[in-house]
Amino acid sequence: MNVMSSVTRGARRLLHAHLPLPLLCPARSPAPLLTCPSRSATSKQVGQKNEQRNPKVKPKVDRQEVEIRQGMTVAALARAMDKDVDHVLDALLNTTVDLDSLEPDSVLEDRWIKEAVTRSGMKFRWAKLSASRERPNRDVQKRPPADPSLLLGRPPVVTIMGHVDHGKTTLLDSLRKSQIVSTEAGGITQHIGAFLVQLPTGEKITFLDTPGHAAFSSMRARGANATDIVVLVVAADDGVMNQTVESIQHAKRADVPVIVAVNKCDKPQADPQRVKQELLAHDVVCEEFGGDVQAIHVSALKGDNLLALAEATVALAEVLELKADPGGPVEGLVIESRTDKGKGPVTTAIVQRGTLKRGCILVAGKCWAKVRFIFDENGRPVPEAGPSAAVEVVGWKDLPSAGETILEVESEQRAREVVEWRSHEEEQVKLWEEQNAIELKQKLHLEEYHREREGLSHLNWRQRRAALRRAKKKQFSMRPSEKTQSDQLSLPLIIKGDVDGSVEALLNILESYDAQQQCQLEVVHFGIGDVSENDVNMADTFGGSIYGFNVAASQAMQQLAARRGVSLRLHNVIYKLIDELKDELSSKLPPLVSRNVVGDCGRLVFLLLKRPSTPSHKYC
Repeated sequence: MNVMSSVTRGARRLLHAHLPLPLLCPARSPAPLLTCPSRSATSKQVGQKNEQRNPKVKPKVDRQEVEIRQGMTVAALARAMDKDVDHVLDALLNTTVDLDSLEPDSVLEDRWIKEAVTRSGMKFRWAKLSASRERPNRDVQKRPPADPSLLLGRPPVVTIMGHVDHGKTTLLDSLRKSQIVSTEAGGITQHIGAFLVQLPTGEKITFLDTPGHAAFSSMRARGANATDIVVLVVAADDGVMNQTVESIQHAKRADVPVIVAVNKCDKPQADPQRVKQELLAHDVVCEEFGGDVQAIHVSALKGDNLLALAEATVALAEVLELKADPGGPVEGLVIESRTDKGKGPVTTAIVQRGTLKRGCILVAGKCWAKVRFIFDENGRPVPEAGPSAAVEVVGWKDLPSAGETILEVESEQRAREVVEWRSHEEEQVKLWEEQNAIELKQKLHLEEYHREREGLSHLNWRQRRAALRRAKKKQFSMRPSEKTQSDQLSLPLIIKGDVDGSVEALLNILESYDAQQQCQLEVVHFGIGDVSENDVNMADTFGGSIYGFNVAASQAMQQLAARRGVSLRLHNVIYKLIDELKDELSSKLPPLVSRNVVGDCGRLVFLLLKRPSTPSHKYC
């Protein structure tokens, strides 16, 4: 203590000796003593240091969010920030921007847009792409109805419809003196055909021959929509059948008049009156029963009464007053499409308006063509085709689908614009459907999320987390059942056809399959043309089979499929292809075990034991 006091006195002497008087402490004030700080004072100082070192966290303030986009003007940015133009200019002070040259309609660069928002204490986000301006409609439309003074008479388009094997193609053969039936596989029509028939009286009629098999319903509907008159062929010995009724329905939906041709009247068991009475049940009333439908008794095989059928068709066409405008852009309908080895994509089309010539630019669906060749039904090139003519058109860049409308445009550039616009529209529809599916999935997930947590609202966060962990553990324990789904029986298919209508018919058959829970049927790929190496590789990858209808496979493709173990099933009769597909599906399914109780052995033993014993001497 004496040492401390001596040190204090020495320090005071030095201060009095070197400092001026005003700076000295008053004499009355006692000199402060150098003492050790107490524990309380030390703790206060340490707390103050900790407060200075770790200041309190200020509450987070939500900043305003501004939606920006490229090429914004000063006025547009001010409106987005909910400020005036001067505020934007103030935010860009001390930057390299020339503020004197900025006007409200001046376009700012992206970096200065972000800089102005950031300096204003706001957040920015880029606008969505969907806010971009809409594309102009570049599609092509049909022309308005022509002036009646420009219309000229045209041949009628007549569709032959009816049940399978009722003599439709034989009837056409007799009319045009050909032998098409002998060239068809299985003796049945499996494609839609178009022919121009000139009658002995000089009139011309364009006939469409449609298949009668149940698988070709879409072809019959397409024929009914492209025709003026429907000739309904009904066998006199067979009567009204399933496809007969379907053909009547197609004609009614298309609002097309019907002529009934009662065929096979030369057979001894033929009964035409029964056929007419059966047609009454389907609102087809013949003239002899007070209706307006003509019924002609014919024999296609012997050629009996065919002239009367032709005259009835021509008379009905005159009543309908069929006319068309042969001038202006071409309008038509794709009846069938296929790929030819020498010609490329080829379509069978009916001209409905205008005159088709070589060099015309056509659009059908998402495909376009510059017409290189035009062929008639006999394969002869023709220079042009007028209304109601059925011709083959060569020059398509891609293969259009059957049933598409053909429209002529002025140039190739215009055709590309139309195709691009239609592809864009289809993509937008797909995106909209996918977006709806995603939103629905998110909504269901959110509902399930809230439903799971409804029962946990009364728990604290620790209890809630433990309950969710237990629920997830139980859910993961059930996941092996999901893995077993990959072991489900499946049959991947690759479908190839000779024409678009055949592929369409096969896909319609596969859509009617309703046993997906037993064996999943999946169409991996479908197309038109012969079997290619890509088809074999795809079938090998997915472990599927190749089904071809009226197509061929080269020797190299057959050997490749045999090496890869790929089933190659080619048919030219559709019901044989369907039967083999059924057999393959049946081979994939497990055997069906059924229990048939014939009797109850336990009941029989009980009755035998209950029967009273009989003395043996009675049987001696």
